[in-house]
Amino acid sequence: MRLELVRVITLSITGFDAPLLKSGLDEAHVSLQTIETVLRPYMAHAGNDSVRRSLASCEAWLTDHRDFDTFDHLRFLTEHALPLQEQLGGMIAGMGLEINEKGVLNYRAKNIFSPDILNMNAFRKNAGGDSALTELGRKLFFETRLSANGTRSCASCHNPALHFTDGLPKSNGIHPGQATRRNAPTLLYSSFQHAQFWDGRSATLEDQVRAVIHDSLEMNGKPIETIRKLARSRSYRRLIRKVAPDRRDVNDTLVYRAIAAYVGTLKPFNSNFDRYMAGDRAALTDGQKRGFNLFMGKAQCGTCHFAPLFNGLIPPLYTLTEFEILGTTATDDLEHPQADADSGRFETRPTPYYQRAFKTPTVRNAAVTAPYMHNGAFASLEKVIDFYDRGGGAGLGLDVPHQTLAAEPLNLTDQEKSDIIAFLEALTDPL
Repeated sequence: MRLELVRVITLSITGFDAPLLKSGLDEAHVSLQTIETVLRPYMAHAGNDSVRRSLASCEAWLTDHRDFDTFDHLRFLTEHALPLQEQLGGMIAGMGLEINEKGVLNYRAKNIFSPDILNMNAFRKNAGGDSALTELGRKLFFETRLSANGTRSCASCHNPALHFTDGLPKSNGIHPGQATRRNAPTLLYSSFQHAQFWDGRSATLEDQVRAVIHDSLEMNGKPIETIRKLARSRSYRRLIRKVAPDRRDVNDTLVYRAIAAYVGTLKPFNSNFDRYMAGDRAALTDGQKRGFNLFMGKAQCGTCHFAPLFNGLIPPLYTLTEFEILGTTATDDLEHPQADADSGRFETRPTPYYQRAFKTPTVRNAAVTAPYMHNGAFASLEKVIDFYDRGGGAGLGLDVPHQTLAAEPLNLTDQEKSDIIAFLEALTDPL
């Protein structure tokens, strides 16, 4: 029942299952009626009127508000669905029925938008917050000696001052005048994924760090030699001894673990949107509220950028990271669209379904992390939204046989596009 309620909150009301039919609100209503039927004996046993009242208020709201394009998702969530989620959790705990505690969801969190809703251990083993390992990782993150010529570090492409991006379409590589293959996305919230890189070729952050350091275009490093040299220096000796008291453990794996541990801490959850969902009702402007409703409704953004991370982590189980085929163009000149040559996930998973498929990134901090897309070809959010509004590559007339984005136009007005951008600005975490 918990999972079904998460499904209602994150999928049904966004129209995920049938975005063109816009039948999600009716599905949500039936789901809530079913939840009520299943919970009826439990509510009677617990004598819990709060759950019953919240279920009734959710159903009543859905009965009175049937138009998908004008549905007020924000009010439904904050006034009805999220209180129901909190009260259901309290009833289950009060009855001693908390039997599933090993999944991705943390059922002790207040609701789906609480910063602690996802269990980090479900994404990384032993992600409990080893402070010494994290401190070492923070230092190594800025360590240029990990690169072959001592000029590049992780922070070269993921600058904290730029929300852990570099502001370039494609990052500068280790060789002068040679760029990397793809855009460097933000590292904020990157630990909440089951696949790393745009094409998902690495399953863990540790594997991603390993790949970047060894990549001949990016750092071309020899980490096992570097970490042993660093271990002899005064600035590193204390940190390394804390996490690797046995000299045999001072190896390249330590580098990958430490940097991954640091990246795992990059989950601030302190945007205006987060403040609003935590109870500060002055944190969002009217335009940002309208933008959220469009994002979750008519504009169909929430059918791929799933709440609460607004990335490709698929609810309600959150055990898979999604890849989409958008028909992304080589430039943001949509009047003269050209197909991008990058085959994406197909390179590592050679099936037609993955031809030109790329991981769905988070849009948290999207307002300050331009340029966009895997190729960095889109200079502004206005261009990105116009691309989606026109149905992606297929909607622009390109041949994209397996496009997962509907090719039909969304018919967004200029005001609606501005409101969506306003909402995305509300997802910016202050530095």
